[in-house]
Amino acid sequence: MSLPTPVKTVEKLQISLQMKAKTEPSFRFYALWDKVFRNDVLREAFARCRANAGAAGVDGETFEQIEAHGQERWLGKLQEELIKGQYVPKPLLRVWIPKSSGGQRPLNTSHG
Repeated sequence: MSLPTPVKTVEKLQISLQMKAKTEPSFRFYALWDKVFRNDVLREAFARCRANAGAAGVDGETFEQIEAHGQERWLGKLQEELIKGQYVPKPLLRVWIPKSSGGQRPLNTSHG
């Protein structure tokens, strides 16, 4: 028997949360924070962003830089900041861009 992969455990979490939301629309998820900093969730989020060719974050650090200095170390530090409540995301800056049909639409970009 093999250990479940992060993809499978994250998918299981997503499905259970979706089912709960669909079956009980008035239910409020007040205690999701402990799900955010789970190892499997952080690893899967990193893998999905990496596979999607995500850009550098607001700190300017690229995936290549993270991997060169140790992905596990970086994820561990992020997890520690999340657990201790020390992680503070930078605010988004709303920019308006033109639509092809005329008018404008908002585009949130990282500010910092």
